[in-house]
Amino acid sequence: MTVPPWVQDAIFYQIFPDRFANGDPANDPVNVEPWGSPPTRRNYQGGDLRGVIQKLDYLLDLGVNAIYLNPIFHSTANHRYHTIDYYRIDPFLGTMEDFRALLDATHAAGVRVVLDGVFNHSGRGFFAFSNVLENEECSPYKDWYHIHHYPVDAFSQAKSNDYEAWWRLKGLPKFNTDNPQVRAYLMDVARYWVEQGIDGWRLDVPDEIDDDSFWAEFRHTVKNANPDAYLVGEIWKADPRWVGEGHFDGLMNYPLREAILDLLAEDGSLTEFAQQVEKLLSVYPRPNLYAMYLPLGSHDTERLSTALEGDLAKIKLALAFQFAFPGAPAVYYGDEVGIEGGEDPDNRQAFPWDEGEWNHELRAWVQHLIATRKATPALRRGDFQRLALDAETGCYVFSRTLGGESLLVVANCRAEAQQVNLPVADLNWEDGRVLNDLLGSGHYPVSEGLVSLAIPPWGVSWLAA
Repeated sequence: MTVPPWVQDAIFYQIFPDRFANGDPANDPVNVEPWGSPPTRRNYQGGDLRGVIQKLDYLLDLGVNAIYLNPIFHSTANHRYHTIDYYRIDPFLGTMEDFRALLDATHAAGVRVVLDGVFNHSGRGFFAFSNVLENEECSPYKDWYHIHHYPVDAFSQAKSNDYEAWWRLKGLPKFNTDNPQVRAYLMDVARYWVEQGIDGWRLDVPDEIDDDSFWAEFRHTVKNANPDAYLVGEIWKADPRWVGEGHFDGLMNYPLREAILDLLAEDGSLTEFAQQVEKLLSVYPRPNLYAMYLPLGSHDTERLSTALEGDLAKIKLALAFQFAFPGAPAVYYGDEVGIEGGEDPDNRQAFPWDEGEWNHELRAWVQHLIATRKATPALRRGDFQRLALDAETGCYVFSRTLGGESLLVVANCRAEAQQVNLPVADLNWEDGRVLNDLLGSGHYPVSEGLVSLAIPPWGVSWLAA
């Protein structure tokens, strides 16, 4: 049950289905709001699975080869984390036929699909919890949850006092995963969708199920159905407990995101940044490190453009860092065209399909980073080594090396231009060799064991021989 080798070659694109594209207005809710309306926690704007199919050419043009979909199962919420039927596609998103068409189209194009698995809690309308509400202590499903006392009030209270729920939100009752019936049900769900053809699971709040045996059984179940299925956990801090044979292939590497944004927001020093990211590279076994999911934005964070106050140079540098580190970089839908937005629900806007609203320079940058990473094995599979750090000038340099191929990342983390002279003898780049900047048009000869280049404010170069 090894880590799927395809993950380190993956470029993910995260889609919040209701807000990406409306491909079939016939399945819209009767009160659907106009596309692009201000997002709220309750309104629907009509995005669906057919919309993803219809915009697949857009994703292929961008260069992504893996999609992570926020929940798509029948739910009472626009974000679908309130699951009421784990075996049914939400009717506002489409049908099982639509889902199979999506898998057929993506797989034919060489694109993997990972679904969001919400197994810590169900929605209030899930059949077992509905039975508890109806039958109270006589319910055959009362042990599927953690009921504290009866009668169970799931509506009038501000928080869940009668039962355990995620963050005490009364609409999200927590499963009792110690119950063998609950386990059997959730394992069957996990297996069922892998057998339908998905390429993996992103596991929502898995640390809320603080039970190693549950996740070992989950991994065994999924990997028996498809050894190449990817398991990635939503763990917000660095913790090697959650990777390996008993848990997940990789984690959502939010600590990397935090380090990058703190540095570029000038909330932390370059030395602190280097220590943080390099520690992350040593925390995990190599196979799991290279299977980390690397986000700069998600449905749970403010938008990248907002976090960096619309500073295009900083945004481009953040992305260049993201695409140069080990792991699978991920683009949150719309970040590539400069969508802005604060925290939930403002970060869940409808994608602006009017190209006049796009930041075309930013999209071209993301497209180029993706193409360059896909064309450069050292960026995907190479060793990482810091070569230089100058806290005074803000220059940070590291290499990615695979066999005889090396790539040098030179970043200027300051608002002033810098002239840098870098020793490259350790990379076996002899005098006279000319280095090309894969992110620009510059050419730099090696002379006396050094390469010299000017880096603009918040600039970055990827140098390769």
